[in-house]
Amino acid sequence: MIEVRLHGRGGQGAVTSAELMAITAINQGQYAQAFPNFGAERRGAPVAAFFRISPEPINTRNMIYHPDMVVVLDPSILRLVDIGSGLHKQGILVANSRFSGKELQQELGITQTIATVNANVIAQEELGLPITNTTMLGAILKAREFYSPDKLLGPLNERFGRIAGKNIKAMQRAYRETRITPALN
Repeated sequence: MIEVRLHGRGGQGAVTSAELMAITAINQGQYAQAFPNFGAERRGAPVAAFFRISPEPINTRNMIYHPDMVVVLDPSILRLVDIGSGLHKQGILVANSRFSGKELQQELGITQTIATVNANVIAQEELGLPITNTTMLGAILKAREFYSPDKLLGPLNERFGRIAGKNIKAMQRAYRETRITPALN
């Protein structure tokens, strides 16, 4: 089983990203869960969302405390929340950042593999909005290929309807532009 924690701000689509990853996994014959963790926060407040993907039925229903991957949709969250908390030693941090993985490893003291993409720029150029959820889906799939990006096309079309094309372009571009920095030894 693979467990993932996403950090973002209310309204950025962390919950939607988790749901889209789970739906796509289910469409591929796997088992999946997606769930948020937030209270009565307002738009823009930090939120977390989670998903699990497994080839076997998932019997656990608890929070994810030791994720295999942490995804950060908003660069300001990198310094606001302890994003490395509980991340497995062989885990991956996927970050929306203009900085390189090596720079983030040094600044944040994270030794795990880091995948970086400037999702803000991609979202602004492709969507015309700074909403990075579908952009970060491309980065997630580049960091660890749960399934190929084309498997997300159906769920993206269903979820976004007439604006799905822009979201697909943003996801595909992020997949191409994501850079992987290996773990420090």
